Amino acid sequence: MEGAIPWSDDLSPAAETPNVTAHLPAGLGRLPAALQWAIVACLSLATTTPLYMTGFPAALMIGPMLAGIAVALSGGTIRVPKLCFFAVQVVLALMIAATVSQDFVGTFLRDWPLILLVIFSVIAVSTFSGWTIARSGVLPGTTAIWGSSAGAASSMLMMAEAYGADVRLVAFMQYLRVLFVASLATLVAHFSGHQGTVAAHAWFEPVPLLPLAALLAIGILAGLAGQKLRIPAGAFLFPFAIASVLNTSGTVTIVLPQWLLVIAFALLGWNIGLGFTRAILMHARRALLPTVLSILALLCFSGLLAALLVFVLGVDPLTAYLATSPGSLDSVAVIAASSNVDIAFVMTLQTARLILVTFIGPWLARLVANRA
Repeated sequence: MEGAIPWSDDLSPAAETPNVTAHLPAGLGRLPAALQWAIVACLSLATTTPLYMTGFPAALMIGPMLAGIAVALSGGTIRVPKLCFFAVQVVLALMIAATVSQDFVGTFLRDWPLILLVIFSVIAVSTFSGWTIARSGVLPGTTAIWGSSAGAASSMLMMAEAYGADVRLVAFMQYLRVLFVASLATLVAHFSGHQGTVAAHAWFEPVPLLPLAALLAIGILAGLAGQKLRIPAGAFLFPFAIASVLNTSGTVTIVLPQWLLVIAFALLGWNIGLGFTRAILMHARRALLPTVLSILALLCFSGLLAALLVFVLGVDPLTAYLATSPGSLDSVAVIAASSNVDIAFVMTLQTARLILVTFIGPWLARLVANRA
């Protein structure tokens, strides 16, 4: 695209200088990985405790996320392994499935015109934001479009890479939006009176091991199948769909130990926070202000759509906000599960939007990029 700023392939903060020594790890990056993990764990305890004690929903995810950001910006080089993140998605899918008591298809069919209006409106505004950024020449066209796409961050990254976008910039834009959405949603939930639901005394309550092992095996196999079938966010959505059917039909009773959920929340927070490296921020520094402005505009628009759902359908304001929230599917699911909301409604809108973005995303990206 004409007018786009060429980006260096080097993610080092010192990419503009030939000084080879600048490529060496700096700050916490000089420390062994084990020590870096110890630091992020201690910081997570320090950031999570006050949030948890004051009843912030999803405090067990937000605290580790803040700690991960601090470590990443201090030069940390650790990352959550892909295998661990896969396990996190499976556990979160089972957790949400345990709370579902309403048919997703029925929820969608009951109010499908309004649901589709909300979903397409969010997609339209996010696409317009990407077009505006691309038009200004701050970012290349497809990169701006995929970075602004309101879908699951991990799915958008995979699709962006397949269609030739700069994955590092897309990651920056996607996870910055996740950070904004998760933080704002947690604040809204807290100050609207929705308190966190995980009690400290319940963390180590015994859970039957054999049913738990069978349940996790089902989730893992479903997650692997979802990935094998190339389903968008398949490691989350496929176990979630299967476990929801089994749970609502009474075939299985989903009971997960709280300590397992605490670990999953922490790993999810670290996965988000540790992605904000200094290298990526330096790489994306010219896009920071336009990206933040586009995120704020999208959040405000989502708030208006939430107000529409409250007015027309009479749903709870926080339920409406989480349903229209343009955040990552897993982080929104954690916040919803930690709050007193209609999880079925939230997940119906979030899942439907992800499916639509996945199907029309490539066509939309090419169309808008060619006209930027």
